[in-house]
Amino acid sequence: MSVDVFDRVIKNAIDVMENSKYQIFEICENVRAEREALNKELQLVIEETAITIDIVDKFEVDYRRSRVRLTEVSRDFKRFNEEDIRAAYEAATQLQAQLAIHREKELHLKMRRDDLQKRLKNLDKQLERAEALVSQFGVVLEYLSGDLHQVTRLLESAKSRQLMGLKIILAQEEERKRIAREIHDGLAQNMANMVLRTEITERMLAKEAYSAVKEELADLKSGVRAGIEEVRKIIFNLRPMALDDLGLVPTLRKFVQDYEERSKISTKFELVGKEVRLPSGMEVAVYRLVQEAFSNVLKHAEASHITLELTFQQQMIKLTVTDNGVGFNTAGIDKKITQGSHYGLMGMRERVELLEGRFDIQSEVGAGTKVSMVIPIKSESKEE
Repeated sequence: MSVDVFDRVIKNAIDVMENSKYQIFEICENVRAEREALNKELQLVIEETAITIDIVDKFEVDYRRSRVRLTEVSRDFKRFNEEDIRAAYEAATQLQAQLAIHREKELHLKMRRDDLQKRLKNLDKQLERAEALVSQFGVVLEYLSGDLHQVTRLLESAKSRQLMGLKIILAQEEERKRIAREIHDGLAQNMANMVLRTEITERMLAKEAYSAVKEELADLKSGVRAGIEEVRKIIFNLRPMALDDLGLVPTLRKFVQDYEERSKISTKFELVGKEVRLPSGMEVAVYRLVQEAFSNVLKHAEASHITLELTFQQQMIKLTVTDNGVGFNTAGIDKKITQGSHYGLMGMRERVELLEGRFDIQSEVGAGTKVSMVIPIKSESKEE
């Protein structure tokens, strides 16, 4: 197949996929809008259900009292006449009717609430599947939308170079998806909740329920603070500013402390040698290596303790991450990493190799795992 024919095929494929991607994106937006509307309706139904339950409880108490009153009036013919008996009977009957009506309303509201919750769950599943499709389309489109001549040359070159490029794009897309999910599940939900609470506050203000408004405003203030904290966390995960301000060692200490609080896994940080400031890019790379290593432990090791040892020497730095988890059989691990079946380890090895370093794994089943990374510090790198 000639290069021109191949280019036309790729362009046609890109056009089709672009159209499909935007259609799926529109579906995602429609599902999000429907989900938001259902969520608002659900909150209103929940509020109305709570109010109705209180009314039913009140009518039940009043009805029981009316029954007791009717019994007393019916038994004491000396104190009460026929008119009193009829009035007591009518009051009990009226309360019974009101109680039945509100019980029916409560049942209807509960059924409506359950139905809305089920529909929200189904919408969440649809949204997750649609977002996964958009992500997959994005990976393929980004890979195909580059220089088509470069794609042709890649097809003619070694297969490993193609796989490396695709893995890089996949890693980028996964990171984007993680950030999007983090914002959607955290900050976006928090903001949507604050909008809803604001609307509730407006209704309470219209009813002049000032004490309830004060409580809602206090909750809103807490929600705003939580949102600010969520934004700071996202920013820190994207680029820890402490790296530039304080350096690698304080930033890693803070990361280890936060990790222990978040995961409830005991951690220990050990520094060997005197810290030397590294080029910004190398400090970020070392930080990401530690992040990935700790993430792998959390996902797979089932460990209760992790140790991070950072060693500074004149010509190199050494990272050692040791855990007391379940461990694994290292036989053939190099081949598995090369084949891409261990993405976390593969990404760590590729980062270390880009820094011209060495990557080593020691592990046994039931005896934990030790990951060692040695990265050279060149004199010209220090000057940079």
